[in-house]
Amino acid sequence: MAQSKATFPIQKTDTEWQQSLDPLQHHVLRKHGTERPFTSPLNAEKRAGTFVCAGCGHPLFDSAAKYESGTGWPSFWQPMDDAVGTSTDRSFFMTRTEVHCSRCGGHLGHVFPDGPQPTGQRYCMNGAALKFDEKK
Repeated sequence: MAQSKATFPIQKTDTEWQQSLDPLQHHVLRKHGTERPFTSPLNAEKRAGTFVCAGCGHPLFDSAAKYESGTGWPSFWQPMDDAVGTSTDRSFFMTRTEVHCSRCGGHLGHVFPDGPQPTGQRYCMNGAALKFDEKK
């Protein structure tokens, strides 16, 4: 899937992104890839803190909104205010709602309407698209 035509506060060339990200992060964040399920150490992260964009450090999800979805990817029932944006993803012969970082446009994953209350949403994120900042 091609990167959206939207503009974001952080703009870099693909070469600059390649220099600042490891190959898996670049594949996920900039090429809309997906990591294999159950491979991210962040899937098991249980400490208090904030999950931030691996591309730009923008705060995305509070750990209090994380839950075990059983899907193999870090899942959250709600993002932080103004942290993410969405777009329609029509790849793989289906229609899904893609989630991206509102600051750099990096692809994070998808959101589905099968999550827990209070929102009923499942923000299914690639661990490679995230970093974790432990609350001190």
